[in-house]
Amino acid sequence: MKHTISQDEFQTLASEIKLLKKERKAVILAHYYQRPEVQDIADFVGDSLQLSQQAANTDAEVIVFCGVHFMAESAAILSPDKVVVLPDHNAGCPMADMVDADGLRAYKKRVPGVKVVCYVNSSAEVKAESDICCTSSNAVKVVQSLEGDNILFIPDENLGRYAAKLLGRSLQFWPGYCKTHDRLTKEDIHKAKEEHPLAKVIVHPECREDICQEADYVGSTAGLINFSQSSDAQEFIVGTESGILHRLHQVCPEKKFFLASERLVCPNMKLTTLEKVKAALKTLSPRVTVNEEIRVRAKATLERMLAL
Repeated sequence: MKHTISQDEFQTLASEIKLLKKERKAVILAHYYQRPEVQDIADFVGDSLQLSQQAANTDAEVIVFCGVHFMAESAAILSPDKVVVLPDHNAGCPMADMVDADGLRAYKKRVPGVKVVCYVNSSAEVKAESDICCTSSNAVKVVQSLEGDNILFIPDENLGRYAAKLLGRSLQFWPGYCKTHDRLTKEDIHKAKEEHPLAKVIVHPECREDICQEADYVGSTAGLINFSQSSDAQEFIVGTESGILHRLHQVCPEKKFFLASERLVCPNMKLTTLEKVKAALKTLSPRVTVNEEIRVRAKATLERMLAL
C-alpha cells in the first residue's frame, strides 16, 4: 500500500497534526484498514477493541479514532471521561447496520432465553441488548464459554459459522456480513494461487466459509500479522482489507504479500484523510457520544468478554 499523498504534503500535515495533538492532549488511533499515511501519524495502530483499551489507559483528554463509527463508540464506552471524535461522520460499517436494537429485541421475544453473542462490529445499542461481546480473535473462546444450543450470534454470519464449525456446535445466526470480505471468491483464491504457487493463503474469518476452507491460516487482523511474522513462508496471499498490507510490509519487509483480490477495499475505512484528522483536532468534531444508560449496559457486555 503506497501513500495516496506526496511526501511533502505528508510532512506538512503530519507536523500540523503533531502540534494540534499536543495542544489538545489528544491520542490518535488508527485501524489496520486505514490509509497508510493515516496509520503513520497514529500513536497506536491495531484492531478496533485493542485500540479502545489502549486509549482508555492513556491520560489523553481527546481520542481521535481513525476507523468507523462503532469503533469510536467502543472508545466512548470505555472512556466516558474523554472526548471521542471520528474524523469523518460518514465512516460507518454496513455490517454493523445490518442489526439494530429493535430487531434484536423482537428476536429475543420470539426465542425466549436465547443468549446473544455480539461481535464487537456492532452499535452500542446492540451491545447493550446482548449477553457477551466477542472479537474475531476470541469468538471461538466466547462461544465455548456458553452452555447449551440456544445461542444467537450477531451480526456476522460468516464469523459465527466459523466459530460454530471449529467447536462442532449448532448456533443461530443473524443474516449479516461484511460487504468487503464477502466480495472475495474461491476463483480469486485459485487465480492468486496459480500466480503465486509458493504463497501461504491467510484470510480473515469475516470471509465466507468456502474461502476459509482454502486458507492455510484464518485469523483476526492482528492474528494475520503475527502469523506472517512467525511463519517460515516468504510469500502470502492476503484475504482481508487492503489497508493491512502497509503494516505487513513494515513488520516483514523481506517478505512478499499479494492481495487476494483488488476488490478488498472498504470505502468507509478509506474516508479518513490527514486533512480530516487535522480538522477533527481543530474543531473537536464530529463528536461521538453514547447515552449513559446504554453505555453502562454495553460496557458490561464487553467486560464479560474481557473477564474470559
